[in-house]
Amino acid sequence: MIKLTAKALLSILFLAVFVNASATKVIQLKPIEGDMTSVVREAIEGVNDKDIKIVFEKGTYHFKPDLAYSKYCFITNHENGYKRIIFPFEGLNSVEIVGNGAELIFNGQVMPFLFEDCNQVSVSGLTIDWDFPFLFQGELIAVNKEEGWRDIKPFTDGFSWKLERGRITFPNIYGFKFSSLGSTLPFEPANKQVAHGAWDLSSRPERVEKRPNGVLRIYEKMKYYPEPGTILNYKGPKGENRYAPAFHVISSKNIKFDKVVIHHALGMGFLLERSETASISNSGIYVRKGSPRVVSIIADATHFCNCKGDIVVENCRFENMLDDGTNVHGTYVEVNKKIDDYTLLYELKHFQQAGFEFAGKGDEIWFIHQPSPDRKTVNKVSSVKVINDLFAEISFEEKLPAQLKEGDLLENKTWNPTFTMRGCTIQNHRARNVVLKTPLKTVIEDNYFSSMMSSILFRGETFYWYESGVVEDVLIRNNTFNYCAYSGSEHAVMYVTPRLGKNYDPTASYDRNIQFVDNTITTFDTRIVIADRVDGLLFKGNKITQNNARPALYPDAPLFDLINCKNVQILNNTYQGEYKKAFKVDASSEESLKVKGNKGFKYKK
Repeated sequence: MIKLTAKALLSILFLAVFVNASATKVIQLKPIEGDMTSVVREAIEGVNDKDIKIVFEKGTYHFKPDLAYSKYCFITNHENGYKRIIFPFEGLNSVEIVGNGAELIFNGQVMPFLFEDCNQVSVSGLTIDWDFPFLFQGELIAVNKEEGWRDIKPFTDGFSWKLERGRITFPNIYGFKFSSLGSTLPFEPANKQVAHGAWDLSSRPERVEKRPNGVLRIYEKMKYYPEPGTILNYKGPKGENRYAPAFHVISSKNIKFDKVVIHHALGMGFLLERSETASISNSGIYVRKGSPRVVSIIADATHFCNCKGDIVVENCRFENMLDDGTNVHGTYVEVNKKIDDYTLLYELKHFQQAGFEFAGKGDEIWFIHQPSPDRKTVNKVSSVKVINDLFAEISFEEKLPAQLKEGDLLENKTWNPTFTMRGCTIQNHRARNVVLKTPLKTVIEDNYFSSMMSSILFRGETFYWYESGVVEDVLIRNNTFNYCAYSGSEHAVMYVTPRLGKNYDPTASYDRNIQFVDNTITTFDTRIVIADRVDGLLFKGNKITQNNARPALYPDAPLFDLINCKNVQILNNTYQGEYKKAFKVDASSEESLKVKGNKGFKYKK
């Protein structure tokens, strides 16, 4: 335990404020030189009240991991383990963080904020950044495909890396360095957006040698070589590069983020799991103005896993992340064996789901029986006995279904949210703008989207990620889609593509009732919609313009590609531009397809 200087003590005030006969502990912070981690830890540890309010004076605050609170954390879609947490809040009635424009600068492997088992959370007026990002980047100077090398000129100011024994290591902070360069992506320097036609790469060079003028030559055969002049960004390999989100909210409710900006994080920006009712408003994730960085955070801007209540994201700006703008989903677990008529053993299947709380007493659970992906029997949980981080015994009030067998799936019916995104700008980042997997009402409206991969993705998965599930009520309207699906791999502005594995019927309907209406699409290519196993898709009143601003990547692809669909309507849309084929429709989709009132394209059998 360290002692504070007199100057520091005078700079920090701890006040108890009593409002309406209930005590709220107020901690007022002023910026001081040096690490403030222990100051914050001692202040929080000294609070016995169930209601806490932290008020920052505007200024810059620095935090290091040395004296941070530590605990073992299970964090969905991140690496589990002991985490250094600067602001840990657990088991509180209410937490309010008033930033007043304060800037929090972190160093090393830390999780800035944890809210666990809190009844009310409010965070406003904060900016978050790292002094050195957990990234390595350099300008691509030259490539030699035959000899298998590329020359890059690394960025030095504001970055931490070394060349050691023919190997690039980074970030080399507090003894941590990635085992390889890992995930690699090229960016265009002028606009800091992912390079046109880019592919995801994984880099583990044979050797690296120093060349004149600060250039490094990296010897490595690659399937795809980006163009010289692009900026290559590296974030380390999968399994190492998602330490923690900036904000982790778990088992909490009534959450509000307002005017919160994140310039960097060692994982996702806002991660909410098994939490209820939340809003993220007037906030942003983007590279600081004037910064040489081309990447903001390591993973998704926002991520909602097994949440419920109303989730709203509005008037936000998300840019330059290395994964999706948002992902809203549940979790499939797999039946390992039947124990008795009321109890079964289930398994969490993805390595980044280990330790996840799938269900609790009173939750309603759907049973999904192979080969059908449909939600069948509903049963209510009477108890859950956790065996370890992957296995648990779950008992139900009613008998288990007679057809239950090993490999069937369970999905939590209780923990699904309604979701609304409006007034947001999402662009210049890897992957998708929006990934949707909740059965309840979903509205995506009045947003500006530009995406490397598909802008809107629907993908429930019964393998690998095991992210459920079927959507049943989605409205996508009045959005602007500009320059979407420019990845080297084939995508579309909207892509509906369940991944269900070999034990499931590949023709069975999955997602349902999707409306894509009154949107404006400006595209360089022809792929607009790919829809697989949808029952009920309305594509109506959309204005589509092909501008040829960039070379088409898949010029032979159809505008609309329908596979095993039912009740698809394509009505009153306009299209300006060229195409070789408007429709690719299989026999089952054609039976109930309705195409009428469109301008610029026609349906031909």
